[in-house]
Amino acid sequence: MLGGTKAYSGFSVHDVAAAREFYGETLGLRVSESGGMLTLHLGGGADVLVYPKGEAHVPATFTILNFPVADIDRTVDDLAARGVRFEHYEGMGQDDRGIARDTGGPPIAWFTDPSGNILSVLEE
Repeated sequence: MLGGTKAYSGFSVHDVAAAREFYGETLGLRVSESGGMLTLHLGGGADVLVYPKGEAHVPATFTILNFPVADIDRTVDDLAARGVRFEHYEGMGQDDRGIARDTGGPPIAWFTDPSGNILSVLEE
């Protein structure tokens, strides 16, 4: 029944202006704003809605967006130079930059947006 519709996902943030700056400037995504909400325009034509919840916002406790990259080392270094801080999780065997390489999957590094939502870059 819904197989032909264009679905999209969404998540909340505490502050739309901070999210716009982070996703648009820091991460370099194409971002548009309408009605007090943001749309992140991702590669491959996917859109993600970012909506405000103000003080009611609670960050997701799981990774909400994964960004596949060709070279995780270079990407982590580039993002760190832009002010992104990478998370370190107990038991994940991450190096000093936050990259986990022996997780049973691709090399991955996690970071958060200004509202505390968890994102990752992972090597394809």
